[in-house]
Amino acid sequence: MFSKILIANRGEIACRIIHTARRMGIRCVAVYSDADANALHVTMADEAFHIGPAPSPESYLRSEKIIEIAKRSGAQAIHPGYGFLSENTEFAEACEANNLVFIGPPASAIAAMGSKSAAKAIMEDAGVPLVPGYHGDDQAPETLRAEAEKCGFPLLLKAVAGGGGKGMRVVEDMSEFDDALAAAQREAKNAFGNPGMLIERYLTQPRHVEIQVFCDQSGKGVYLAERDCSVQRRHQKVLEEAPAPGLSEETRKAMGEAAVKAAQAIDYVGAGTVEFLYDVDGSFFFMEMNTRLQVEHPVTEMVTGQDLVEWQLKVAWGDPLPLEQSQVTTHGHALEARIYAEDPDQDFLPATGNLRYLSTPDESAHVRVDTGVIEGDDISIHYDPMIAKLIVWDETRDQAINRMVQALEHYRIAGVKTNIRFLHALANSHPFREADLTTGFIDSHRDLLFPESTLDTHKALVLAAGFVLEERKSAESVNTDPWSPFGRRNSWRLNSEYAQPLPLQVGDEIHELKILEQDESYQVFIEDSVYNLDATLEGDYLQAVINGHRISVHGNLHHNQLVLFYEGDTFACVLYRENHVSEDMAPEGGLTAPMNGAIVAVQAQPGDTVTAGQTLVIMEAMKMEHAIKAPADGVVSEIFFAEGEQVSEGAELIAIEVTEQDKEEAS
Repeated sequence: MFSKILIANRGEIACRIIHTARRMGIRCVAVYSDADANALHVTMADEAFHIGPAPSPESYLRSEKIIEIAKRSGAQAIHPGYGFLSENTEFAEACEANNLVFIGPPASAIAAMGSKSAAKAIMEDAGVPLVPGYHGDDQAPETLRAEAEKCGFPLLLKAVAGGGGKGMRVVEDMSEFDDALAAAQREAKNAFGNPGMLIERYLTQPRHVEIQVFCDQSGKGVYLAERDCSVQRRHQKVLEEAPAPGLSEETRKAMGEAAVKAAQAIDYVGAGTVEFLYDVDGSFFFMEMNTRLQVEHPVTEMVTGQDLVEWQLKVAWGDPLPLEQSQVTTHGHALEARIYAEDPDQDFLPATGNLRYLSTPDESAHVRVDTGVIEGDDISIHYDPMIAKLIVWDETRDQAINRMVQALEHYRIAGVKTNIRFLHALANSHPFREADLTTGFIDSHRDLLFPESTLDTHKALVLAAGFVLEERKSAESVNTDPWSPFGRRNSWRLNSEYAQPLPLQVGDEIHELKILEQDESYQVFIEDSVYNLDATLEGDYLQAVINGHRISVHGNLHHNQLVLFYEGDTFACVLYRENHVSEDMAPEGGLTAPMNGAIVAVQAQPGDTVTAGQTLVIMEAMKMEHAIKAPADGVVSEIFFAEGEQVSEGAELIAIEVTEQDKEEAS
């Protein structure tokens, strides 16, 4: 077995590989960019080498630098993880040329499946059913338009290289085709260096079911059950599970055998995933093959009891597969939720910031957390915004869902926006519990997935007051005489009581709370309501009784910003000060950056007349494009950034003079 390997990746997957390698007695070499100098994967590894600046092309995509470091460190093999160089044919070839084992499939297999169009041709020859569409080499716009007409609408434009939802667009009719094609090609070229497109008929109610396959160097192959990855947003998986609900044993076997046949057709070695679209009538169609370990591999590990990274290392060393097909068994049900730094209320815009407070659920045989960050780390614009993967297991699907709902309630993050509340609503929703699954699940059930807060505003404000008051009490108790009336925080006065003000700002609204301390309890006045409050704070855990109702929450108070966590929900407020200065509002009609990122294209010039909804700027953040559109009809008066420049969230991009008619309608 290898004695030392280099991990050509970062974050969660690098940490995941280190866990298994360490258990197997294999030393690990990490690489890191400027942004990752103090990252978890760096501190976990036996040794680490700096590889370049933060942007991926200058660090984690520098194949020649990675190979040079591997040779210098004495590593015998390179594990690419997923993303970055994991499906790069040239990198796999370079490893072989430098006598380094690439812990993945042969370069020829990556090449065969790396082009989605070539992969479909191979599958067609192998007799695997394909979705109607076009996967030819002729990429002329007129050819693609003609093939789109033949395919029919709705259709899916998809980059021939890469994955992760990048370079993909759903097109409803021909009037949208040209703009969608240009955007998808541009995104594909930026992400993968290849603007090539294929066209597929877009099935309206499909499920995304994939098969985990493994092949050894002798050509023997097995499949390790299947995963349902239907719940997606922007073609990126959000929640995965194994096994796929409602799949018959006959279909499961047919899919598994087709997947192994597909892998063997390209002389595959190692871990791979064959993805299928599973339609409501029970038919299934080949979609693509990912020639690497998948993000969602832990759900397969949980139901099979196998360590897939260990399998990868053994197969790469030359060992036979650990199990025959007849020995592969599954037990129970597993779910994985991807914890992302993003804002679901703003169409899942990626978010950046500092993880100033991070508390995860306790790990056990039922709960697993795969992550590459710790409290205090930054989520930057340079890499994918996934914070962690939360994986749960139990005997049945219903019990596993209950585990997931509970674990999400115990996952608490402050300092950056996350999708935890959204995931909680999703996992706990009736349609998901009933396995009413399609790739359009999120769009079909938006009302259920974006619910009103479970915390009554007044009750949340009282809890916030209790947290602040008890935090102050704890901080002041060290230097204050507990028996002195001057130590009380209610501005004690001789022969009188005074209710101290505690203004709390929620969004744009300021709530004027008044607090009266009474021995060990408080009275909280909000508008015309009075609340009797008993509160005890231990660390971040507040136990409170409000008018006889006992309720407990966790919280984080950072300077003047407070976040409370309750049953998967959050409540954020600011301790308002009169000298508190709000961020300057953008001028009327102005466009501001919704996130940190880079300007990809500016599609207007000063003096241009624009209409509401017209795309004026295209930004890229976390490898995804976002169109910034005109809020109203008007004339562009000024442009503040050029293509290629980095911008911060809230920065003004374009100033627009709104037409008088729109002003009148707005008023």
